[in-house]
Amino acid sequence: MTASGAKPFRFGVNMLLPDSRDAWVAKCRRVEELGYDVLSVADHLGMAPPFPALVLAGEATSRVRLNTFVLNVGFHRPALLAREVTGTDRFVGGRLELGLGAGYVQAEFEAAGLEFPSPGRRVDHLEHTIKELKRLYADPGHQPAPVNPGGPPLLIGGNGDRMLTLAAEHADIVAFTGTTKPPADGVFVPATPDEVEERVRFVTAKLGDRAGQVEFNLLVHFVDVRDDRQRALEELHERIPGAPGVAELAGSPTVLIGTAEEIADLLVAHRERFGISYYTVLEPHLEAFAPVVELLRGR
Repeated sequence: MTASGAKPFRFGVNMLLPDSRDAWVAKCRRVEELGYDVLSVADHLGMAPPFPALVLAGEATSRVRLNTFVLNVGFHRPALLAREVTGTDRFVGGRLELGLGAGYVQAEFEAAGLEFPSPGRRVDHLEHTIKELKRLYADPGHQPAPVNPGGPPLLIGGNGDRMLTLAAEHADIVAFTGTTKPPADGVFVPATPDEVEERVRFVTAKLGDRAGQVEFNLLVHFVDVRDDRQRALEELHERIPGAPGVAELAGSPTVLIGTAEEIADLLVAHRERFGISYYTVLEPHLEAFAPVVELLRGR
């Protein structure tokens, strides 16, 4: 905890672009060199396979935590997933954070030859998976044995009531999407500050006595480090159909626009309002966002 009682900042990068072995190693080392705390790998077809990518990242780095952000549990079955999780955590020296989600891209299920269940059934499978993982971690005969008795820290990402209720019950880290449901063209729309605050309050009420223990994460889709903050906000509003007004974009924690100093100040204010201390940016923003990470180191 910081002196104010807030959790210290953590910053992660979600790696999206598959690459050669040497290029992947170089990118992972760069994440660590720039001071990020977490290196994450997404779970979508066309991207790097999460667990091999994280094992290689673990060999190339020494400090960063290694995270799946987030696994589509519809691609996995609990017993097989438990083996991948505990084995990977051993290979990376206990640095794994396990991020889980219900999956949402119908085309990927179809490409994998899998049924695309209803939202309720996808969440059912996620809940079953979480409970089975916990049962298997606790089984003294399970091999590979977990590095820590309860398994790696669990991150659950989502936005709906049921997903966030599940996260409040089981997760060490609750990951908010910070966007509204994408329309048919796949363009994400930033959530307004009030919408993010409502989701945070919903989870906090569900957490009860665990509220002070659980970390809040946000995936930041919209990063633009530059001098003319007002113009950048106006351009974002013009570019995204259905985006909130410029004033609401300016206060949204998933829109980090301005100079590094302005963004650092915004994040301190957002931590105070929303309780969010752990931010994940996308790989294309790795270099540009690094000065913000440096400004907030240790705060």
